[in-house]
Amino acid sequence: MDIQFTRHRRLRQTANMRALVRENHLRTDDFIYPIFVAEGKDIKREIPSMPGIYNLSLDHLEEEMNEVVDLGIKSVLLFGIPLEKDECGEQAYHDHGIVQEATRFIKAKYPEMIVVADTCLCEYTSHGHCGLIEGDQVLNDASLELLVQTAVSQAKAGADIIAPSNMMDGFVAAIRAGLDEAGFENIPIMSYAVKYASAFYGPFRDAADSTPQFGDRKAYQMDPANRMEALREAESDLMEGADFLIVKPGMPYLDIVRDVKNNFNLPLVIYNVSGEYSMVKAAAQNGWIDEERIVMEMLTGMKRAGCDLIITYHAKDAARWLKEQ
Repeated sequence: MDIQFTRHRRLRQTANMRALVRENHLRTDDFIYPIFVAEGKDIKREIPSMPGIYNLSLDHLEEEMNEVVDLGIKSVLLFGIPLEKDECGEQAYHDHGIVQEATRFIKAKYPEMIVVADTCLCEYTSHGHCGLIEGDQVLNDASLELLVQTAVSQAKAGADIIAPSNMMDGFVAAIRAGLDEAGFENIPIMSYAVKYASAFYGPFRDAADSTPQFGDRKAYQMDPANRMEALREAESDLMEGADFLIVKPGMPYLDIVRDVKNNFNLPLVIYNVSGEYSMVKAAAQNGWIDEERIVMEMLTGMKRAGCDLIITYHAKDAARWLKEQ
């Protein structure tokens, strides 16, 4: 046949050839592993909707951290589950709150580990919202003061990175000013800049006991239908002093990840959230999918979309699989 065509398959013939021309690579250094630390003693409670993920008290944290370190994971993200909640979420900014105590524990035993502290109120408020409330409204400006107190207390405890996830307007500016005033001008802010009001957070709310007791979070988290709004949110956080930008959730928003990557030059983080994790785990437990291949393809797709770092509950499994390759 006298036809002309390009032979793309030349670069796919063998495993080594495919590795030679591979454009994106997963590394264990890319992963940030979330840990749910619970106030109390002798707590190792598997989260029913998140197989393999636990609520852990401090006396069980060393076992978890030893595994994390052995796998080569260098960053963890801490969420706290307090014994007591109140209208103002006081345990979020208490100097001996559970995240603060877990941070001190990790930094004392594993000083090279990067501790990222989630800075929000929803796990600590009796109403489950991310700020102070008045009637059925979540107050923006009044909530900023408590978020600043939370960030400063976390920095005092030794957190390496502050990660505010509350989606109040001005939260980066307020926290940056508060950290600087308290002498923590070198502590970076990993902002949940683009956080959608997503149904994919369901299992997390089981884990953190943070389901809103009334209404929802659509008045402060983003509408999943919106794209350009994400760029406005990211630009605001950049101008206010963010050092990293997070897009959350992950898989349904890879177009947003690429948009943010194309428009801003800060390190970009994707949060592969609980609902994404749980769907994979459920399908794998039923034998419907090859879990390893699915997870590694999913995480590689996130890197291809433009993220630099991945917050993922799959981190330990993925790190183990990377070691075996």
